Amino acid sequence: MTTINEIKKIDIVVIGGGAAGFFSAIQAAALGKSVVILEQYKNVLSKVKVSGGGRCNVTYSCFEPRSLAEHYPRGGKALIGVFHKFQPADTVNWFEERGVTLKTEDDGRLFPDTDSSQTIIDCLINEAKKLGVSILTKRSVVDISKKSDRFNIELNDGSGYDCMGVIITTGSSKVGYEFAKNFGHTIIDPVPSLFTFKINDEKLHELAGVSVKEVEVNIDGKKQFTQKGPLLVTHWGLSGPSVIKLSAWAARYAAEQKYQFDVTINLLPNLTQPSIGNAITEFKKNNPLKQCARQSPFSQFSARFWLYLVEKVEIKPDQPNKHLTEKQIQSLVAVISKLSFKVSGKSPFKEEFVTAGGVSLNEIDFKTMESKRCKGLFFAGEILDIDGVTGGFNFQNAWSTGYIAGSSV
Repeated sequence: MTTINEIKKIDIVVIGGGAAGFFSAIQAAALGKSVVILEQYKNVLSKVKVSGGGRCNVTYSCFEPRSLAEHYPRGGKALIGVFHKFQPADTVNWFEERGVTLKTEDDGRLFPDTDSSQTIIDCLINEAKKLGVSILTKRSVVDISKKSDRFNIELNDGSGYDCMGVIITTGSSKVGYEFAKNFGHTIIDPVPSLFTFKINDEKLHELAGVSVKEVEVNIDGKKQFTQKGPLLVTHWGLSGPSVIKLSAWAARYAAEQKYQFDVTINLLPNLTQPSIGNAITEFKKNNPLKQCARQSPFSQFSARFWLYLVEKVEIKPDQPNKHLTEKQIQSLVAVISKLSFKVSGKSPFKEEFVTAGGVSLNEIDFKTMESKRCKGLFFAGEILDIDGVTGGFNFQNAWSTGYIAGSSV
């Protein structure tokens, strides 16, 4: 055991200096509490810094709590009441009141109008400091104990805190799970969410950077694991919103399969197979002398991607369209409506890192975010078994649960 050199009395200790930690600390301090944030690493808000390619996808433009909750593969039901108290509209107002304007992009994601995550970081740090929150970095909590109605927090540097409330906002850090378990909580095994698909196909890898605007992606023929959206080819396999969202819904299944599964893509989900066949036949009629791979009959496909599909069904790229047989046309229809790959692994989605799993939701009072196992202990953010389909939804979970924890502690 570390020798405690100095014990400070304080109202609230927040363990973890991420989005949920700052939001809960700010709210508690705004209500008159003395608060300290303890961050084990050198920098606070590190996930905010890198999210959205360094732009920070603050939230998502969905303002009806039930609709918003549908974007969470795990935890959506529990969040409905939370979102009635603090939802994306409240997030937008909160930042705007502090001089940060958010803009909405075509896909519904909201970013600071500066396109810089540093704007969000500066806002949170400045607000915390203005309210008197102490922010301590390189401070690891080595032990939390409770005696009567007070908590004792022991740090790696030999100092400690005596406080009346603790908010744990350590994300997917193992240390946070251990603290939760020590107070009787169940941890749902964490597995990665929001990842891309590794596919061993050199010809596909050569198409890195090619995208298709709207596809439907499915895993292992299971109806519940189907998502629509843009598709992006990478130098290791497949990515894009359709794949990222699907990885969230299928996170636990994919882990059980050790990330070895079949993925099937309908490249034109809004067209029937006969419609696709008719479009190819019509294009053949109107362009009889054009080489088959020279131009796609579908504006959704780039020339490079169309060449890949033509070669995939073993049609010679220089074959004139007029020589396309009915069998070849049907082969093209089949590959367009059911392009299949074997996934050989996952690759992290570098803009976001999210975990499915965490503290069991049955053990949390979502009206306050207080533990049902230990009075005075609160949780917020990703340490809970909650995750959303993109970064904006995960940040909204952090803002909302952090706000309620900070209001209730």
